[in-house]
Amino acid sequence: MAYVLSQLHRTGLPPLLQGVETEEEWGRKREGIRRTWLEYIGELPDRAPVRMDTLAKCLQPDHTRLQVVYDTAYGDQVTAYLLLPDERTFPRPEGGYPAMLALHPTHELGKDDIATSAGRKNRMYALELVRLGYVVLVPDALTAGERVYPEHPAFHSGPFYERHPEWSTVAKNATDHMQGLDVLCSLDFVDANAIGAIGHSFGGYNAYFLAGLDDRVKAVVSSCGFSPFAGDPHPDHWGYRDYPYTHIPKISADLAEDRVPFDFHEIAALCAPTPFFNYAGQADAIFPHWKSVAEGMFELSKLYRWLGHEHRFRSYVGAGAHDFPEEIRGLAYAFLDRWVKGKPGVKE
Repeated sequence: MAYVLSQLHRTGLPPLLQGVETEEEWGRKREGIRRTWLEYIGELPDRAPVRMDTLAKCLQPDHTRLQVVYDTAYGDQVTAYLLLPDERTFPRPEGGYPAMLALHPTHELGKDDIATSAGRKNRMYALELVRLGYVVLVPDALTAGERVYPEHPAFHSGPFYERHPEWSTVAKNATDHMQGLDVLCSLDFVDANAIGAIGHSFGGYNAYFLAGLDDRVKAVVSSCGFSPFAGDPHPDHWGYRDYPYTHIPKISADLAEDRVPFDFHEIAALCAPTPFFNYAGQADAIFPHWKSVAEGMFELSKLYRWLGHEHRFRSYVGAGAHDFPEEIRGLAYAFLDRWVKGKPGVKE
């Protein structure tokens, strides 16, 4: 599976179901996509046994915020907030609370950008979700928040690659986020069968990357995080960069020869049939190729329909910028309520 990038720019994304007539054939194609993805991002190592320490507790008017740290692979630790709903408003359900793994965008504040009042406008989705009755785990990604390398700016991945030259930050993030799912599943007040993932931008693609690798994610929301190679004026941002942040070093050699081993609608397809909500903006200056984004989402919609789960997929394109506007967040939360909380709504 490989594509000529300049041809993708001309002809658009390859159909997901091309040459596929049966679910068995789709299963084989899906497994091939997964193998190629892991070949490029690197291993998903054995995760550390669950161990979380609470460092501080902060009582807010409508929720409790715990500052926590938990172990992850290769002796590393993840700093995070664990947001707990107010039990007066949301008594603990018999099976435990629904939970969300909320992933932050590219910002030096990391978790604070989405989980505290210090966050930016239209970014405080972790804070809004705990106010809707979810337990929300909000980790710092490596290079952000409390995990910025000493004497380096935020989102400088150089020290990571000095230690792990054959790995990628994409696989590192996926590993850390799987560890976050392990933590949520270990909590006796969380329903381990009702966990979703949400993110904007950097957090958006990390959310659907995770959902494609771990079926414990029962629904995923990605805002301005889907960016196919086709039509992208800057596809090299996925490859090696001396500064600030390198996603997939191995892809650089392919890009230099005008080829790519996959496109990202195929990586997103690894999520199917997990409920998937996507938003994109036509005035997005970071991912400006909205027509390719929409084409990729249309391919995903056809896949979900072919699998018999068309109601599990929602895609919206707005006229706005690289943002997560209030009206879209409202639609996203209703989607999560349906597929994570199991509230009545759209029927199968």
